[in-house]
Amino acid sequence: MNIGLTGGIATGKSTVAKLLTERGALLIDLDRIAREIVEIGQPSLGRIAERFGQAVLQEDGSLNRKKLGQIVFGDPVERKALEAITHPAIRAVMKQRMADYEREFPRKLTVVDVPLLYESGLTSYFEQVMVVYVPRGEQLQRLIKRDKLSLEEAERRLAAQMDIEEKKRRADILIDNSGTLAETADQIEQFWQGMGLS
Repeated sequence: MNIGLTGGIATGKSTVAKLLTERGALLIDLDRIAREIVEIGQPSLGRIAERFGQAVLQEDGSLNRKKLGQIVFGDPVERKALEAITHPAIRAVMKQRMADYEREFPRKLTVVDVPLLYESGLTSYFEQVMVVYVPRGEQLQRLIKRDKLSLEEAERRLAAQMDIEEKKRRADILIDNSGTLAETADQIEQFWQGMGLS
């Protein structure tokens, strides 16, 4: 069985993913895959440099994420151009890993952490979608603190994603992460038991 794990930026998906893997779930992290596909020597990195210029590369040839972020987070056209390069490569790796896990570990739960699951139209890949939720105001404060952003920068990043309330509405499984870690863990345990995964 597989589930897609999503939420908004700074809602605590990594915390929930950790709680699930501690119980025996297999994790496929699309943020990690996104980093893998832009490593030196990967075709996607070359295409990014062609599209956005050599300024998005560090001196050693690796990706300058901060520079690229400044370009794409402020401009929807540029963001779409980046997604057109990276999304097909990320999706191909995701599908391969899901197939490998299904073949090798058919009785285990595979959790695929997809930050932009709804935005990317990936729901059909998953049996259910789990959304990690915190109210938008709290999401904004966490993002500012975590990434040391100005209010304006944080607002821009939230605006680049589907509103968290809409994700909450679409969820098959909702995890409210606005309380304590213990409260979140209790929700994960209830889900785990309810799925007969213990």
